Amino acid sequence: MRLLHTMLRVGDLPRSIDFYTRLLDMELLRQADNEAYRYTLAFLGYGPESEQTVLELTYNWGVDQYAHGAAYGHIAIEVDDAHAVCERVAAAGGRVTRAAGPVQGGQTVIAFLEDPDGYKVELVQKGGIHDL
Repeated sequence: MRLLHTMLRVGDLPRSIDFYTRLLDMELLRQADNEAYRYTLAFLGYGPESEQTVLELTYNWGVDQYAHGAAYGHIAIEVDDAHAVCERVAAAGGRVTRAAGPVQGGQTVIAFLEDPDGYKVELVQKGGIHDL
């Protein structure tokens, strides 16, 4: 068994694809419309779906926002340099909600962003994932 994907519902698919590809360096792996049920799926990631867990963005036609609920936490992405990614996101007008720095009680450098739909994205700098 393996984890295949995480799905997020988004209100503006091109805006979300731009955020994940341009600012977080993901690749758009595939995209498909379902005319009968009025939705579009886009799969993004850092490698082929056959080898990597990916992010599925679902756009339900005509729905531009969602309530996230109290149960949603965040997705986490390993990065080479959390400070550099935060700078790139902020310079592009994105929202950094926690600047890059050590996790409380540890040495792992983390940061938090919000994607265009308000979903939290944790950046975990390479090399420190084991002391979280």
